[in-house]
Amino acid sequence: MNAAAGTITILVGAVLLRLTIGGTYERYVKASLGPWLVVAGIAVILLGAATLFRALRPGRVDGDDHEHERDHEHGIGVGWLLLAPIAALLLVAPPTLGSFGVGRAATVDVRAGAPVFQRLGRGSDPLPMSLLEFAQRAFDHDGTSFNGRAVQLTGFVAGAEAGGFRLARYTIACCAADAAPVVVRVVGTVGDRAPRDQWLTVTGKFRSGDSDLPELAATSVAEIRPPNDPYE
Repeated sequence: MNAAAGTITILVGAVLLRLTIGGTYERYVKASLGPWLVVAGIAVILLGAATLFRALRPGRVDGDDHEHERDHEHGIGVGWLLLAPIAALLLVAPPTLGSFGVGRAATVDVRAGAPVFQRLGRGSDPLPMSLLEFAQRAFDHDGTSFNGRAVQLTGFVAGAEAGGFRLARYTIACCAADAAPVVVRVVGTVGDRAPRDQWLTVTGKFRSGDSDLPELAATSVAEIRPPNDPYE
């Protein structure tokens, strides 16, 4: 069983390194954790190698160990079954969070205790902005801090709305397990609607109203590839 444990541990470390070096880890944790994941992956591989070396070392089994191994000989094969999900992760990485979880997860309440923002100064438009900041500014004194500036938001389509669609992006504190979606209603669009989960860059201006979601009156919508870091 120690041989199985050592092999599985090595593969867990290999999966961790593969996800980190390939950049896929950004689907699950903050990008700033990358260096620490590399260190953790190397440490796990070394631990697994030490366990495997000890298990395969000649002459290590004495009488007591032999009795223990004989009692559990039928359970040894079960341990190797754990290789199946690890091998799957080596071949195919799970996708990032998408529109399916937007209506099924706790959302970020940006109205409670939101700070008072300074009015945006004049500058080159559009101004790139996160969905979270846009929502906070929208609910802060009915969006007066926008000062008429055009902004540019990036997110994925979370569903259709009357006269537009919902644009969403997840914000995380540490990893995807604590992800919460921030949703903005985009209005004023024309033409064919992008499918759900399609990533977009939307340019427009804040529109005041009584909606439960902050609204952006779009002037342009462009389809883009999913960003390397999908979270805010």
